[in-house]
Amino acid sequence: MADAQIAQMSFETAMAELEQVVTQLERGDVALDASISLYERGAALKAHCEAKLKSAEEKVAAITLNGDGQPAGVAPLDAG
Repeated sequence: MADAQIAQMSFETAMAELEQVVTQLERGDVALDASISLYERGAALKAHCEAKLKSAEEKVAAITLNGDGQPAGVAPLDAG
């Protein structure tokens, strides 16, 4: 269920939570079991953020420019 919640997060929300997780882990005052859970959540948040960034980069790369350097449309994204 936690993964489903992460999948629904915006990049900004996931990044903010990831920063909170890192802060908690860096403090070092979290019990071992809680640290492991936080680390696992952080890894899932990191993967989600990376996927969101990759998707955004692909969309930006697909923008085509006209002769004046103005956006003129979007090239189709590669299926693979």
